[in-house]
Amino acid sequence: MDMELLSRIQFAFTVSFHIIFPSFSIGLATFLVIIEGIYLKTGQGIYYQIAKFWTKIFALTFGMGIVAGIVMEFQLGTNWGGFAKHVGSILGPLFIYEVLTAFFIEAGFIGIVVFGWNLVGKRLHYLATVMVCLGTTISAYWIMTANTWMQHPVGYQFINDKFIASDWSAVIFNSHVFTRFSHMLLASYIVAALAITSTSCYYLYNNKFIEFAKCSLQISFTMLAISIPLQVFVGDISGLHVYEYQPMKTAALEGVWNTQQGAPLLLFAIPSNTHQQNYLEVGIPKLASLLNTHLLNGTLAGLDSVTPQDQPEVWIVFYSFRIMVGIGVLLLAYIMTVAYLMYRQKFFTDQRILKLSQYLFPLGFIAVLTGWFTAEVGRQPWIVYGLIRTSDAISNVSVHSVLISLSLIIVVYGIVFGYFYCHYIKKTIQNGPEILH
Repeated sequence: MDMELLSRIQFAFTVSFHIIFPSFSIGLATFLVIIEGIYLKTGQGIYYQIAKFWTKIFALTFGMGIVAGIVMEFQLGTNWGGFAKHVGSILGPLFIYEVLTAFFIEAGFIGIVVFGWNLVGKRLHYLATVMVCLGTTISAYWIMTANTWMQHPVGYQFINDKFIASDWSAVIFNSHVFTRFSHMLLASYIVAALAITSTSCYYLYNNKFIEFAKCSLQISFTMLAISIPLQVFVGDISGLHVYEYQPMKTAALEGVWNTQQGAPLLLFAIPSNTHQQNYLEVGIPKLASLLNTHLLNGTLAGLDSVTPQDQPEVWIVFYSFRIMVGIGVLLLAYIMTVAYLMYRQKFFTDQRILKLSQYLFPLGFIAVLTGWFTAEVGRQPWIVYGLIRTSDAISNVSVHSVLISLSLIIVVYGIVFGYFYCHYIKKTIQNGPEILH
């Protein structure tokens, strides 16, 4: 196994764990702003109870995100020295801006949010909650700005083998960043709303904490009902951008090997980079062209437009995209079903839908991960699209060293994040909210 592949596996593993926590915490912070705002306005204790319960889960999730992020920073220094050399003068300042404008806000107010319920006034506590939510949102923007620059580099000069920013406004306000940022924010809202909906339905199904569950569910379902249709709309815009600026990514996620008009949407296929073709294709005629170009006979460039060395690993992009979209379709069907049952005033008593809803918890995380796999693997073999290859960004370290560090990370992550974090979430949900006095 070569050094590049091992380093990519290690980075993929650590970033996959890391992204779970910020996506969950961004969504939870937004939910807390909503629920605590309702409490501040109405003074009803049930909303205080809901806010305190989900603040406990938010606090641990936020902390886990910081820990997982630190590992990624060290990994960039050890395994990706070429990356820092080539793009450090652009991405470095963006990460510094994140710390100065986002992390300091979060760090300054998180203590009040978690521990200040009985120590400060209601309005001050709510201000702290709003500031933490603002901080997580700003943080997401800077990270998406950095990643969007790697996907669609603009405002730079290439001098002495280094990218130098020639127009910081173009870098920070990249024409693609707002769509991708919105896509990520909506995904975070959906992740949190699914977790809250799942937990609430668990309580209702088991006839526990009924009022708490119903109030939580009304807010979380509203978040889903708004976020999911918006996500479909924003996802479509993002797909148009990918089609225009990263045609090989579009070709990979649609499994198009030869340039064609009216390309079919493949519901299933087995793509092979080795043989440059698909096996066992099942598709809907012309639908891929319609979705990606908004024209029934629109042209999709084929993967054969570039050499095999310049193609992404198609099967990963192809299947990841279908898992993400498949979850989106299921969730659209789910919110329409729930809306109908709520209209008929049957949702809270329908044991079948309540039982099914308990299993929604992981779907948002799976959609986020497969979305990132689609975006990041689809960019390959470029670490800065069309300019710097991933193979030019790795450090000169031994395969043995990377293999040892990867093995240790898998073990430690499995214990800390896989067991202890999940165990805490499970116990917190089983114990339920604090009883109001």
